[in-house]
Amino acid sequence: MEAASEGESRAIAFGEEQEALVVRSWNAMRKDAADIALKFFLRVFEIAPSAARLFSFLRDSNVPVDKNPKLKSHAMSVFTMVCESATQLRKKGKVSVRETTSKKLAGTHLKAGVIDEHFEVVRFALLDTIKHAVPAMWCPEMSAAWGEAYDHLAAALKEEMRLLSSSS
Repeated sequence: MEAASEGESRAIAFGEEQEALVVRSWNAMRKDAADIALKFFLRVFEIAPSAARLFSFLRDSNVPVDKNPKLKSHAMSVFTMVCESATQLRKKGKVSVRETTSKKLAGTHLKAGVIDEHFEVVRFALLDTIKHAVPAMWCPEMSAAWGEAYDHLAAALKEEMRLLSSSS
């Protein structure tokens, strides 16, 4: 997502403190990251049960959702991308994902029928999961930092989805 649209061409100010909050909490969660990431997606499905139908690997599986290895892997990659986006915001002033990755993600999300409301559910579930994973660290500033990192990643993905849908 190197190419920014007209409205997104200026760098995003994501401070050292914000990055530190995300990285510090990420480091605290790292040893249990796979379990926390799975809890995050289980929280998504608790909030929006129909969201499970968006995942082909869940629709086509007889394995219970909480035991599904593909969900565990997907959850971990989403969790990691949000953390990495915080670091990118600080260093580059924007979220940058390799173009091939961003197009693939956007295509997958479009094909699955992901809409803006789904991003909001994921945002809420992410923050709620982190809050419960690192309760002693959790504070309004940490919530804001993780929220901003997620928002910018989601905006970049939505923009790529918009570009793909308008070109087809």
